[in-house]
Order: sequence, then C-alpha cells, then structure tokens
Amino acid sequence: MRPETLFIADLHLSVAGPERVRLFQDFIAGHARGAEALYILGDLFDAYVGDDDTAFPAGAVRRSLRQLTESGTRVFFQQGNRDFLAGSGFAAATGASLLDDHAVIGLYGCNVLVMHGDLLCTDDLKYQRARARIRTDEWKRHALGKPLWARRLYARWYRLRSALDKRGNAPEIMDVNPGEVERVFERFGVDAMIHGHTHRPADHELTCGGRPVRRIVLAEWRDEGEFLCWTPEGHRRVRIPS
Repeated sequence: MRPETLFIADLHLSVAGPERVRLFQDFIAGHARGAEALYILGDLFDAYVGDDDTAFPAGAVRRSLRQLTESGTRVFFQQGNRDFLAGSGFAAATGASLLDDHAVIGLYGCNVLVMHGDLLCTDDLKYQRARARIRTDEWKRHALGKPLWARRLYARWYRLRSALDKRGNAPEIMDVNPGEVERVFERFGVDAMIHGHTHRPADHELTCGGRPVRRIVLAEWRDEGEFLCWTPEGHRRVRIPS
C-alpha cells in the first residue's frame, strides 16, 4: 500500500446527481485504491435513510466501498448531518469502521483530530438544538421503525426545510465559531484538525495555547471533486476533474 491517507467530505451523493456518483466511484476505483486509508468525514450522501435502503445511490456506493476495503485500503466513516442514520449495517456492508463525532488519529508523526465540523458551528443555535434531538438513540429507533417510503419522504422535507433555514441565516452563523475551535484544540491537544460541513475549503494557521496549529477544511464536491492527500512528506489537495 502507498503511504497515503486520503480525506473527503460533503459529496452529497443523490439519485438526482448520477454524474457525481460516477465521479466518486471512479475515485474509489482509481486513486483511493492502494492508499493506506480513506477517511469519509460526513455527508457522503445528500440523504441516507437507513441501512436497509438498497436503491441508487446507497447500494452502489456501499458496493464500491466494499471493493475498496477488500483491496486492502482501510475506510473510516464519520456521520454527517445528512447521513447520521448510517449504522452497523453500513459498516458490515462496506467493511468501513465507524468513527465517533471526534476522533484523534496519528498521521505520520502528527496528531490530528477529524470531525464532520457541524459541532464547531455553535452560533447556529437552531441547528444545534435540532441536532441534539435527532441524534439520540430513541429518535433514531423511532425514525428507522418507519417504512422506507416514509423515511424517503421525510428526507425530502428535511432537505427543503434545511435550504429555507439557511436562507434566513447570516453567512457567519453558518461558519465555525472561533472560540469553539480553540476550545476543541485545547481539549484534544492535537497538532491539526480536519473537517468538512462548512463548504469553505481553506488551510487556517492558528495559535492555540501558545503553540501553532492548523485547521484544514475540506471542499464540497460539485461538478468536480477534491480530496486531501496526507503523506509522510506533508499534505496537499488534489482536484478530481469531471
């Protein structure tokens, strides 16, 4: 295996975007194959309604990830706000390991925290209240107990409501809270943080507790894709043309 660890987030794969699904599958069969590990930091799907959904793209994506893990590349999956219903069935079908909301990993001598990123956006109080409610085991059991067709309808309604809520929010509310970023760095004591969610790709050089740290924000996939490639020599962003 190549000494490379790859990171992606915010692909928002859906039945309405087959071209993006193919782009993802090409990435999995291409550059991802042979890498030591792939970390998917949430919102792989635009809406994931349960591990029992075998329709496109959920079934096709799970099969692609299974092929990757069987080739020897380790896959780690972190739930986002669009695919938090991915559970043990997803892990069994893909061979991926599910991560908690915060996960500290070692990257060739560097301690790095990976997360989806939504927990850093503490100024969006409405979202944080909703997140706390729907992430409980009780809410998930209730949701997954509904018929698949009902869950699909709810997912459509949720996407519409989310889009309407975003229109009424100031742009800064949708981004991370600097104080929360500093608190998370201090809590975990890491050298770097990698996350998605905000759709604001950038490398931020910061000072926390008197030491330099780095916050790396992954890019959203649209017409093109992008992944972060971390090697013993450092890291770089790699674009995936459509």
